[in-house]
Amino acid sequence: MTDNVVSVFTFKSVATILDVGGTQSWTLDRARAKACKYAVLCRNAHHADVEGQEAHGSAFMVGVVSDVVPSTETPGRWLILFSEYALCNVRDQWEGRNPVRFWTTKDFDMIEFDALEFQPMPEFSAGEKITAKSRGLTIAEAKAGLSITFGIDPTAIEITIRG
Repeated sequence: MTDNVVSVFTFKSVATILDVGGTQSWTLDRARAKACKYAVLCRNAHHADVEGQEAHGSAFMVGVVSDVVPSTETPGRWLILFSEYALCNVRDQWEGRNPVRFWTTKDFDMIEFDALEFQPMPEFSAGEKITAKSRGLTIAEAKAGLSITFGIDPTAIEITIRG
């Protein structure tokens, strides 16, 4: 059996990813990403703010997708949360310009998903931001969260603030 995979092209380091509980600031179809079992993270070493040392285009981490929630970093985008992760180093796993792609495990012939040594995710800092306890919410974040709850497009939500 094959499992669905979302693959992302990121400049963020392993430490940053572990700190926020996954990979974020993605424009994607939430339902499709949430239906994926795995996320394969590939290194964008050509980004001006690159944080990791891995070779450009290499897969360096595989996460087990636990949820897809509004990004804590970029309003209107998504954070793919992981329940577990495994580090890897598999060269030449990225091609193309779109930073988010959907595959199956069969498409990754150089990654043996069943052989990876997954570890539980550590406690992460994004938890406070997700619950909006530390800094509050922007209108865009509130609309994104409400759209998930009610299953509607964020543009269909109107928020009135009375002070």
